[in-house]
Amino acid sequence: MNPTQQKVTEILVDTIGIQETEVTLDANFIKDLGIDSLDYAELVMEFEQAFDIKIPDNDAEKLKTVNDVVTYIDQKLEEK
Repeated sequence: MNPTQQKVTEILVDTIGIQETEVTLDANFIKDLGIDSLDYAELVMEFEQAFDIKIPDNDAEKLKTVNDVVTYIDQKLEEK
């Protein structure tokens, strides 16, 4: 597990209260993890704060799985 994936997992566990074992790369936020739009908005803010990045709304809407978020954050960090 890369550092980004580890941190994303920690945020999901701490913010949503799900089990770490539920957080797989192919886990869909809505279908698999049961996250609603308010929880998702909170998660996006947590990701932004934890990684010191900005995730525009139109990008956030495209992030459907844990892998989507990890890949997106890694790309944003490489651009810095």
